[in-house]
Amino acid sequence: MNGFTEHNTAASPLPTAGEDRRTIRLIHADAPLPADCGPAALGFKAWNLARMAALGLPVPPAFVIGTGWCADAASLDSTDWQAALTRLEQLSGLGLGDPRHPLLLSVRSGAPVSMPGMMETLLNIGLTDATLGGLVRVTGHPRLAWDAYRRLICGYGEIVAGIDAAHFEADLDGVRGETDERALDFAALRDLAGQHLETYRREAGEAFPQDAHEQLQQAIAAVFASWQGDKARTYRTLHGLDHGIGTAVTVQRMVFGNAGGLSGAGVGFTRDPSSGEPRPWVDFLFNAQGEDVVSGRRNALGHEALATVAPGIWQALLAAVARLERTFGDMQEFEFTVQQGQLHLLQTRDGKRTALASARIALDLHAEGVIDADTAHERTRTLDARALTQRHVAAADGTRAEPLAHAPSAASGVAWGEIALDETRARARHAAGAPVILVRNDAETRDIAALDLAEGLLTRRGARTSHAAVVARQLGKVCLVGCEALQIDAAARTVSVAGRELREGDTVTLDGNEGAIYAGVAAIRETVADELLARLDTLHGRTRPLTQD
Repeated sequence: MNGFTEHNTAASPLPTAGEDRRTIRLIHADAPLPADCGPAALGFKAWNLARMAALGLPVPPAFVIGTGWCADAASLDSTDWQAALTRLEQLSGLGLGDPRHPLLLSVRSGAPVSMPGMMETLLNIGLTDATLGGLVRVTGHPRLAWDAYRRLICGYGEIVAGIDAAHFEADLDGVRGETDERALDFAALRDLAGQHLETYRREAGEAFPQDAHEQLQQAIAAVFASWQGDKARTYRTLHGLDHGIGTAVTVQRMVFGNAGGLSGAGVGFTRDPSSGEPRPWVDFLFNAQGEDVVSGRRNALGHEALATVAPGIWQALLAAVARLERTFGDMQEFEFTVQQGQLHLLQTRDGKRTALASARIALDLHAEGVIDADTAHERTRTLDARALTQRHVAAADGTRAEPLAHAPSAASGVAWGEIALDETRARARHAAGAPVILVRNDAETRDIAALDLAEGLLTRRGARTSHAAVVARQLGKVCLVGCEALQIDAAARTVSVAGRELREGDTVTLDGNEGAIYAGVAAIRETVADELLARLDTLHGRTRPLTQD
């Protein structure tokens, strides 16, 4: 029992009478909220983008292709969304495929319920050999252009052409060596893009598409198709979601966190999703795009660097997301990009959280006057002493074990089990009744089936706010990510933690409270947050003794 709960996963929103789910709508600051359709048609991502834009917050303009197209995406072609694209071009003063003033686009999924990382996203759509020079002219930043191009080739190659990402990672490793990819100059990135083009040709059997409109059409089709992907179907099955609700697709003007200087990308929560404490919980990377943070393939840092280097941007972000929390009436998970000192908000949604955080957040929001007593009561009605029980690593025989290593914690609690390096091993040991800790290089959502079987997740790379870490928290799994002391030898079926070699099947303990990794089964004690439980009793009118530790 790790004290987790899945928050706000009610049944999918139902279309209102007369609502057209086969809709295509523009999202920008001057567009009113649609009166004839809601999140069932637009998906919650686009619906919340529209709400943010209506509040006057800095949201790049976009158009959304409704959920009703998902089941019949083959019938959708460019004539259906051309008018919306033309309006987007007018709003931005750029043109898709224009060699002098190119418009680049992101293409994102968005179902009527939150499914973090379960469907696909493509960035930098519209960049070609012909438009790359135009992007350099518009931005004055050749490094940005070549970085965006090599990212597009990789993402498009993996998602649309079905090329194994390992081929592109091998290209990258060959160029960067031990250097952080964000430190590569434009010449190195130009060479890397050239290698990626050759890799694409070799693996796909054809050249990378140089028509920006073809890229967009194929990207939209691929995002719709990802609704039926294995990880998306597994997620819906685990959470009892209707396979027929479909996803919308949002096409949005790109903003660039990889533009150098005061540029970067981040993901955060308005409150701590593990404890519920009223403090921002943000991961941020300078000179990066959002996928670097959420993909689970890159490490990210907390927000301290952003707050120190750009305090004005940090304060603007805090003010914006505080407004979101008041407007939406709940703790928010948000994504943002900073392009050369300008803040852009790309997403907001109710954040996944632990049971402990659910209780504190609801009680605090009620105390702050953001939600009423009935809402706080409804959000906490299933929470009791058992749900708020917390595990901690304790001293055994007066001696506390020394951890092998530490790593950033994405989800609190304590879990122990046998090391499993893949789904096959996790499934076999789970079937035998053994608890399992899934150990992986990357925190990726494609591991959702194995993660569901495990007690916890430990990864070598990944950010606390990566999609896989969010899903781990939602599933009630202890999760440590970005453990730099971890090395995995898949061939030998061994792992090394700070020089200590362990074999698959050996037991480890993850302490998500302290971000620590222990060999064997650590001594564990359980406590209940009595003060929080007393506040819940008061809210619910319960009179009973406090639970004792």
